[in-house]
Amino acid sequence: MKQLVAFDLDGTLAESKQPLQEPMGDALADLLGVAHVAVISGGDWPQFEKQVASRLPARADLTRLWLMPTTGTKLYRYDGAWSAVYAELFDDAQKQAIFAAFDASLKATGFVPEQTWGERIEDRGSQITFSALGQQAPLDAKEHWDPDFAKRKVIQADLRKRLPGLSINMGGATSIDITREGVDKAYGLKKLRDASGIELDAMMFIGDAIFPGGNDYPAKELGLDTVRVRDPEDTLSVIAAIVACQK
Repeated sequence: MKQLVAFDLDGTLAESKQPLQEPMGDALADLLGVAHVAVISGGDWPQFEKQVASRLPARADLTRLWLMPTTGTKLYRYDGAWSAVYAELFDDAQKQAIFAAFDASLKATGFVPEQTWGERIEDRGSQITFSALGQQAPLDAKEHWDPDFAKRKVIQADLRKRLPGLSINMGGATSIDITREGVDKAYGLKKLRDASGIELDAMMFIGDAIFPGGNDYPAKELGLDTVRVRDPEDTLSVIAAIVACQK
């Protein structure tokens, strides 16, 4: 029996940057009836609000929901309204160094797409995120750009040489997330343990990128029980099984 079930967002609960579909909102409401639920992902709070917080049915027990934007460097809880419990932010000098490294790395590796949609580098306060095709790229284009992570692995390797002392991880369909050193989903889950009082062995983690190099893999390395899913449809089946077992 687990006290808390933690999820990745894009590719796990919803398609990339898309709101939860109604069946997923209902499934999470069912799960909140038997356990605490956490969502940890690279997106910032506005994305979480659009994708998750605003998509849950009225019956959902939001007091049991832990929302962790920017890989857990921010935590939001509900007490009549959503508010930040903490936020760990880069200073201006760190941000400028990261922006410069991205520009140099993309020029050096040559991964310049023919078409982009919106800004490619986003300042999320505690995380700087590169989206290869832009922040508003259509889902179909994103799914076909780097399905095997090969392009981003090259960029990631180059960035690690330019930005020693920072964590550089692949996220979503086309993204690379940069946070402070040691910040990954294992870091976020340990912050969740401290904030919730729920021990790691009482948690489980569900994500679509639980493989070496994937941004969900640190949860497995941390020792949590994990379930790798293919897509949100797969996640619905897993949630149904958990709810049945917990009851």
